[in-house]
Amino acid sequence: MAQEAIAARVMPLPSEPRPLTQCIGRTLRQDVYAERDNPPFDRVCMDGIAISSAAFGQGVRRFKIEALQAAGAPPLTLSRSDNAVEVMTGAMLPWGTDCVIPLEEYDVADEIVSLRERTLGEAYRNVQRRGSDSEPGIAMLKTGALLGAAEIAVVASAGLASVLVSRQPNFMVVSTGDELIEPGAPIAAHQVRRSNAYAVLAALAAHGFDSVANDHLLDDETMLRERLTRHLAEHDVLVLSGGVSKGKFDLVPKTLKSLGVQEVFYQVAQRPGMPMWFGVGTRGQLVFGLPGNPVSTLVCLIRYVLPAVQLAMGTAAAPAEPIALASPFKLSRASMAYFLPVTVRHDQHAQLIAEPRQPNGSGDFLALTGTVGFVELPPRTEEFPAGYIAGLYRW
Repeated sequence: MAQEAIAARVMPLPSEPRPLTQCIGRTLRQDVYAERDNPPFDRVCMDGIAISSAAFGQGVRRFKIEALQAAGAPPLTLSRSDNAVEVMTGAMLPWGTDCVIPLEEYDVADEIVSLRERTLGEAYRNVQRRGSDSEPGIAMLKTGALLGAAEIAVVASAGLASVLVSRQPNFMVVSTGDELIEPGAPIAAHQVRRSNAYAVLAALAAHGFDSVANDHLLDDETMLRERLTRHLAEHDVLVLSGGVSKGKFDLVPKTLKSLGVQEVFYQVAQRPGMPMWFGVGTRGQLVFGLPGNPVSTLVCLIRYVLPAVQLAMGTAAAPAEPIALASPFKLSRASMAYFLPVTVRHDQHAQLIAEPRQPNGSGDFLALTGTVGFVELPPRTEEFPAGYIAGLYRW
């Protein structure tokens, strides 16, 4: 399969230390351990009073407040078992207490607390025990974790101001063709807008990649050779749109081979995107020649380019999201896999289902608007029924 052929050629990207404020969306390249027990002490979980559960068990229901335990302060010590310490959420549990009664369950008059009926006073009620979340020596996060807000909070809790993450690849997005005209520029009747590159740039940005440049090359061998030589020298991943089929002006594969890029495969048994090209540069650069039709370009980017880059960064692979088809669908060419754009909605059982949105050919980029991604359907002669479970790849 194409994905396996690509994965076999992927080389790991180096790691780099980055401060926590610059790690969102990055891939962790080290295990992260707790620097101490987490929480590091028996922690009060609610505002209220801390008491001895033993005193409660002996029938005490009125307690004198003798002190206030604030968050961030060293622990106080209860002087008498029938006394109480007023406590704040996040505070250390005072010595001599083991139960927190929330303020909604008692009345106070002249520093005397009277517990209300049905109040419970068991040991460690509303107390998070020391080390209950994690302990030193046990990894809280493993290499390959994708760092979101929650993960970065975990790293910070370990006392790390910076952490090793994968360096992002340097992308060059290249569109080829004399017919392409930039948005905003005058356009003739025989020309088309350069839109594919902007879809690729947007998709890469949406997935957190920020080192992305782009270029437009004409169908000219000299220009292709000069510019691709430079791009191969300066970038880790080249994503080319157009110029990879077998037409007279499809010069990209020939030019890449002349620059030392080894062709791994050309053409994949799929629709859309059959004339996809993939090769590897002399330094291990990944070179993707995507078909020029807009739907093919975006589908191949999501299905092949992003997984390859995530593998190079050491990101733990996420499987396709299983989802049921909302309505039947039949392949027009049963010998090939098919990537079917879909919208999603909830059925009467609140289950998420995929509604097919078949484009009018691989050039129908308007059909993609409003879709969340595509499902992959295997070659099959019979109709896919409603309820068929397919893998969803989100844009």
